[in-house]
Amino acid sequence: MSTKIYFYSFIIAVLIFSTLSCTSILDKDPIGILDAGSFFQSESDAIQAVNAAYRPLTFSNKNNNFYWAFGILAGDEAITGGDGSRPGLVELDVLSHTPRTQEINDFWLLQYTGITQCNLVLDKIKNISFNPINQNRIIGEALFLRSYYYFLLTQVFGDVPLYTTIVTPDKLRIQQNSKADIYNQLLIDLDRAASLLPVKYSATDLGRATQGASLALAAKICIYQKNWTKALEYITKVKALNVYALMPNYGDNFKKNTQNNSESVWEIQHTNLELGVGNSLNQWWGSKKTTGGYGFAEMTASFVASFEEDDPRRTYTVAMNNEDYFGIVYKNSFSSTRYSIRKYL
Repeated sequence: MSTKIYFYSFIIAVLIFSTLSCTSILDKDPIGILDAGSFFQSESDAIQAVNAAYRPLTFSNKNNNFYWAFGILAGDEAITGGDGSRPGLVELDVLSHTPRTQEINDFWLLQYTGITQCNLVLDKIKNISFNPINQNRIIGEALFLRSYYYFLLTQVFGDVPLYTTIVTPDKLRIQQNSKADIYNQLLIDLDRAASLLPVKYSATDLGRATQGASLALAAKICIYQKNWTKALEYITKVKALNVYALMPNYGDNFKKNTQNNSESVWEIQHTNLELGVGNSLNQWWGSKKTTGGYGFAEMTASFVASFEEDDPRRTYTVAMNNEDYFGIVYKNSFSSTRYSIRKYL
């Protein structure tokens, strides 16, 4: 009997303690958690938020950004090399890809991650009061980046769902918008972005969206629309900024010490530091015969033959037998096609 009384007493005590715990000890506001509503309080918060919208741009192992594969491998410029660790690249190369192909799904998710971050900035920044010049710049950056991500999506998928604001999960499943409608929205956004963004930045902010980048992307969209007159109007505006010019040496567009030069309208920034923001193209494209290279894209003989014999761009684009290859002598055995990419590495 005493055991039962003790047992029942213990249960009652636990129930009482649990009730008290739920209403007092555990009923506390979360500590160290910031949702979107509580985060956007200052100019610094807005800058951090728009900085995050740039992250999907990087070609890093963390992002798995294989955007290049949809053009280079699916076209005639290269075939899939590597060790077979990316079967999706092979599928894109031989055009046997399906909705299950990882690189396609990763790319879709990556672009909409960037779009969502841009929409978050645009939705929340209007609730913060700070320097209007900086506020307008951040709005312009978000509009440009969102337009860029949508432009990439239309290149790969054609018609896609268009979100221009943050929506609740139950409203995410919407019909695709036509590519024509998306382009029209992007031109509206890019015009506004161009009116808000500076022509150039100081060294500490290189890589941020500029007025020229917005106008140039608008021109490119008009070219895809075959609206030549409108494209020329945007190109004329880009030239009128007087900040861009062709480099005397084509190869300077791809060298470490000549980045962000006068020919670069907008350049995605990478760093050698950690946090997944380094440029993994060096590893993905580098020959397997070199340190750390996977050789995921090997140039085709037909692509190499498309260069005229005296075209100086070829040596900066493709590595071939007995040429310098980043400090070593390139050999035919470095690639199954006898050629490797040099550009961008």
